[in-house]
Parts: sequence; structure tokens; C-alpha cells
Amino acid sequence: MSDHAGPTGAMLASPRCDAKTRCGGACRSPAVRGKKRCRMHGGAPGSGAPRGNRNARKHGRFSRGAINEQRRIQDLLVDARKFLQGIK
Repeated sequence: MSDHAGPTGAMLASPRCDAKTRCGGACRSPAVRGKKRCRMHGGAPGSGAPRGNRNARKHGRFSRGAINEQRRIQDLLVDARKFLQGIK
């Protein structure tokens, strides 16, 4: 180790990341300039959601059409069970 004391004042005075760690404490890394997060928690260039909220688009199993189809199938199953109970 070196006895050299480098210029660490600016680093120590910089704002800290607002993220929480896995154990619940605050992240101790410095925030990226102009952002509230460090480079590991979303302050890096190009990180974050894309413009225009394209992440909100639903597709596949959780789309409106798929959910409506699942509800129709459930209704048919309920009706079929009631019908079968009536036959006995």
C-alpha cells in the first residue's frame, strides 16, 4: 500500500446513489453526473426505459385478447360442469 493521499475530496463530496442494496441499505457509490443513480443501478448511458413507453405494450399470455379468451374458456367450463351435474 502507498502512503500517498490522493485528491479524494471531490469524490467524497459527490452525491450518492439513491438505490437500495439487497440487504436493504443504501448504495454507497457516487451517482453519475446529472443523474440520481450510480453506473451499476441505472445511471449509465443507454440504461433505462426506451422513449415512448414501449415497455408498456402487452403481448402474448397477458394481452387483452388472451385474457378475454381465458375468461370465455372458464365460462364454458363452468357451464359444462353445471350441465354434467344436471345429468346425474
